[in-house]
Amino acid sequence: MDHVLACQYDLRLVALSVAIAILASYAALDLTGRVTEAKGRAQLGWLAGGSLAMGIGIWSMHFIGMLAYHLAAPVQYDFWKALLSIIPSLLASGLALFLVSRPHLRLRQLLGGSLVMGLGIFTMHYTGMAAIQIPEAEIHYHLMTVAISGAIAVGVSFVALYLAFHLRDENTPFNLWK
Repeated sequence: MDHVLACQYDLRLVALSVAIAILASYAALDLTGRVTEAKGRAQLGWLAGGSLAMGIGIWSMHFIGMLAYHLAAPVQYDFWKALLSIIPSLLASGLALFLVSRPHLRLRQLLGGSLVMGLGIFTMHYTGMAAIQIPEAEIHYHLMTVAISGAIAVGVSFVALYLAFHLRDENTPFNLWK
């Protein structure tokens, strides 16, 4: 017979996770303009630094969100799997910054970039989840929920890339609220 473990959230950690997501998003949008304006090696430097900052921000937000989830059983994390989960986040961030810093973003590039970026986020999430070790329980995934989470990752990646590309040059005080 399957039993469901009781759980609760540490709202302080949830708030911290959301704050990190907001700061990482703001930094990514700011870096998009810098990558766009730079040329040559400077552009590669901004792209690498931006990918690192954005990727670590996304990964940190996710991992802190995981830490906010408390189960009624001892939980441990496999260090190497947790560390490995940052790689898809870094790669997805690099792709995102590369795409939105281009002079033109065609629909085909936007769709392909959204798919790759969404799959990167999806991979980061489920690699991070694979790091969870609960000696007293087994983790089961509902296939439809997993599929929906993948579709959401691709969908929000599309919106994020579209908005980042179209808002990258709007840095006047009036337009910053966007």
